[in-house]
Amino acid sequence: MTPELEALIAGRNGDPFALLGLQGDALRTLQPGARGVTVLDRADGTEIGRLEQLHPAGLFAGRLSRAVPYVLRIDWPAGVQETEDPYSFGLLLGPLDLHLFAEGRHFGLGRVFGAQPVTIDGIAGVRFAVWAPNATRVSVVGDFNAWDGRRHPMRRRVEAGVWELFIPRLVQGSIYKYEILAADGAMLPLKADPCALATEPPPATASRVFDPAQVEWSDGEWMRTRAARHAADAPISIYEVHAGSWWRDADGESPDWDGLAERLIPYARGMGFTHLEFMPITEHPFGGSWGYQPLGMFAPSARFGSPAGFARFVDRAHAEGLGVILDWVPAHFPTDAHGLYRFDGTPLYEHADPREGFHQDWNTAIYNLGRDEVRGFLLASATHWLGDFHVDGLRVDAVASMLYRDYSRKHGEWVPNEYGGRENLEAVAFLRELNQVVAEHFPGAVVIAEESTAWPGVSRPVAEGGLGFSYKWNMGWMHDTLHYIEHDPIHRRYHHDSMTFGLVYAWSERFILPLSHDEVVYGKKSLLSKMPGDQWQQFANLRAYLSFMWTHPGKKLLFMGGEIGQWTEWNHDSSVPWPLLDGAPHRGIQRLVRDLNATYAAVPALHRGDAVPEGFRWVIGDDRAHSVFAWLRFGGPDDPPALVVCNLTPLPRYGWRIGVPRGGAWHEVLNTDAEAYGGTNSGNGGLLAAQTVASHGFAQSLELFLPPLATLILLPRD
Repeated sequence: MTPELEALIAGRNGDPFALLGLQGDALRTLQPGARGVTVLDRADGTEIGRLEQLHPAGLFAGRLSRAVPYVLRIDWPAGVQETEDPYSFGLLLGPLDLHLFAEGRHFGLGRVFGAQPVTIDGIAGVRFAVWAPNATRVSVVGDFNAWDGRRHPMRRRVEAGVWELFIPRLVQGSIYKYEILAADGAMLPLKADPCALATEPPPATASRVFDPAQVEWSDGEWMRTRAARHAADAPISIYEVHAGSWWRDADGESPDWDGLAERLIPYARGMGFTHLEFMPITEHPFGGSWGYQPLGMFAPSARFGSPAGFARFVDRAHAEGLGVILDWVPAHFPTDAHGLYRFDGTPLYEHADPREGFHQDWNTAIYNLGRDEVRGFLLASATHWLGDFHVDGLRVDAVASMLYRDYSRKHGEWVPNEYGGRENLEAVAFLRELNQVVAEHFPGAVVIAEESTAWPGVSRPVAEGGLGFSYKWNMGWMHDTLHYIEHDPIHRRYHHDSMTFGLVYAWSERFILPLSHDEVVYGKKSLLSKMPGDQWQQFANLRAYLSFMWTHPGKKLLFMGGEIGQWTEWNHDSSVPWPLLDGAPHRGIQRLVRDLNATYAAVPALHRGDAVPEGFRWVIGDDRAHSVFAWLRFGGPDDPPALVVCNLTPLPRYGWRIGVPRGGAWHEVLNTDAEAYGGTNSGNGGLLAAQTVASHGFAQSLELFLPPLATLILLPRD
């Protein structure tokens, strides 16, 4: 017995194709636990060889009577198996695939690496490919081979550090992992497939074979027209959802994608939202991370069913006129033993130096974006969701943590860039490339940055020196305005600038105004509970504040539960408290959000100028003493302007004169103090006539009654 064969039997040989399969007219196969192996002619099933057992560990060998395509008949204690020999097939991945992968430009990686159902030489099976350049040996293990790493060792493609193997007759749904022998001889914990298209439901951690060819699409018209829906002058109103806790049944179970589609899609459309944004649905081991510590960057979480179920959800959403955006996390990943961390026994996906490769805040590993294969892996993940699942956009999480090498680090805990600075040049290059790739390959899709600093040009095109994002979350606006609205009205005069400061920089980026999940957890209280005063004032404050947001320049995002005035903080282990809608005040908040969405979409002045300074003009921005704000919104040249007035004290204001750019009649199209929303039903009777009394720089003005803690929207009536 040669040392090579001994290593093979021991599961420590990294070159199985040199020893197994047909070598001349001699055939060798390793089948641990088998009682015997017979070789059949694949064409007619006749016997062409009976193999002798050379080693009790299951090494069989023998000569064939003729060299033809063959099938192995394996006699197991539990029965007989017939299969083609994995070691009778040639090279699987082409040189272009390997070249593109090595240079980080293989954007179709989700259709090439991982487990791919394919037919080779007329034989159906699954082709596996995984990157592990520093491994000594890699095997596919699963429920189909008793998790025995000796049964299916893979071929090393040394030119790219990739291992490949075709397993004939393997079927969809099979579960598998990779058994990896590190360079130092250590056997690593079994690893899930980084490019798996499907997984077992957590807490199980194995990957699952999935055939993307089974997905059928009917959203061609949506895909052709979605660019207009995402334009800077379009009404974009996003409903942010945690798929596992939007709704649960009587047993506390979350629905699968089909069940979610039956409820969530018509609800969101009925509420007037234009898009759903899901917190990360990429597979993640710990549900308490809400998906923000993912390991399956190509797999929808099995918590909600199959990848085909998610595809059906997206297709149905598009049919109902609803876009789908996914939170996507390229900044970091958890260090679970079955995941990417030290994948082949070395820091492969992450930096080796913890000053670069470890997130102290989240106890996670940081991707090494300076490595071509890692950069390409993440780019391919992005294109997978946009291409294979037709999602309409990605919201990139934790961009600030990517841009700065000293993010949340003290002096001496970070490594400067090559110029001695704090900017992460590799991350900047990656984000620019990401946005260029999306723009080139998926026209009409959006990429949104969750970026909380003043980094310049986040949503400026790459060609103009920016990062190239479509939109940026306006975290400053959110913090400032929530800070203001949480104060008792008697103190708001001292915080007046918190409501106006956002207009100083409102057009420096294309902004989305986010009231997200982050603002209703960890003791921050729900939106309604943040509001001061008695219960009536809390509801009135929330109605006025939401209307301030919907009429402010910028696209809109609201986290689930906020639209019904949820009292409690969001809990990912329970449902939105839908029974609250039995109460009129909560139904009033819900109706207001519905009407705000409808008004935002129907009135061009409220959305066409969201991203340009010409779309906004202050009328009253400095009335600290009364906490009254008034502004005009403008659309195109032929669009009538909209006047918005906020009274953010509980005192009614009588005879309040406000200048307007047009004479004639003005229509009060929305009043948050209306009885239908839970208010006192005080207002201006729906219709007013402008008077020729100069005010605020205009020749005409309106004399208004301002209800307490209320926002008004008025339009000229042509």
